[in-house]
Amino acid sequence: MTGNKTSISIFPNSLINSQSHLCQLYPYGIPFGFQTSSQGKQWIQLAGHQGNFQAGEAGSVLKKLDALEQECYQSLMTDSLKKFVPEYKGNVEKNGEKYIQLEDLLASFSQPCVMDVKMGVRTYLEAELDKAKKSPTLRPDMYQKMIGVDSNAPTKEEHQQKAVTKPRYMQWRDEMSSSTDLGFRVEGIKKTDGSSTKDFKKTKTRGSVVGVISSFVSNKEAIVAKYIKKLKEMMAAQETSSFFRSHEIVGSSLLFVHDAKENVGVWMIDFGKTDALPSGKTLDHRSKWQKGNREDGYLFGLDNVISIFEEVHTGLSSSSA
Repeated sequence: MTGNKTSISIFPNSLINSQSHLCQLYPYGIPFGFQTSSQGKQWIQLAGHQGNFQAGEAGSVLKKLDALEQECYQSLMTDSLKKFVPEYKGNVEKNGEKYIQLEDLLASFSQPCVMDVKMGVRTYLEAELDKAKKSPTLRPDMYQKMIGVDSNAPTKEEHQQKAVTKPRYMQWRDEMSSSTDLGFRVEGIKKTDGSSTKDFKKTKTRGSVVGVISSFVSNKEAIVAKYIKKLKEMMAAQETSSFFRSHEIVGSSLLFVHDAKENVGVWMIDFGKTDALPSGKTLDHRSKWQKGNREDGYLFGLDNVISIFEEVHTGLSSSSA
């Protein structure tokens, strides 16, 4: 169950687009909503291709229609994970384009602090590897992205070609960050004061991620405790979800949102690379990935996310004692 995707995630692109009213995350992008400021409503964008979103009706954002992602949202509306994803409100057509209409996840927050975390040990489908092996497509743009971070990363042949394949770039990207070792990586953060960053490409070690999370929560113990509670509730739902165990979930993110009033929310977003398994096959999302088993490491990553939040909480509790 694979198809054309609109993009993937979260690399380059502005974090705040004041001319729009939506948001988009790393790979394929998922909107998380409007932010109200003194200048009016702004579109928060932590990465991805611009132009995939439009303003919807009150409390909603529009994302360009992808049939496979639409199918995922329809299934999730009757699954135990329903409360942990944006509400799917059907399809609409605007200016000749078809969109899915999704819940604006920032509607109940005032000047929110937002973080996008890409889940799993890999951000490419097994089907993408198979396709690249059969008919490799060289990407000069991804070669440029690679040398922009590490000029020694490409092989001698890749330097000669001045291009790399998409799976090769994505494998390198995963290994360079914390994805391969920890099962997740931070893609972008926007703070309450409007400052933002997506410079986490080399944030790889557990210690460095602990520092990023501590900064994100501004060392607020109560906010950390609320995130831990919500993450554990989400994990419990995932472990009993028929949708979750029957899909390879790649390139999906967790959206973390809190504000000064200590309102806190966490949602699963971005299902452009979520692939249904053959009938009767399931994944535990923790087993080590080997080509052919389709394990994605999602729960392995979530175990580490929760553990790191707990480490941050312990440190804050100790310092306040």
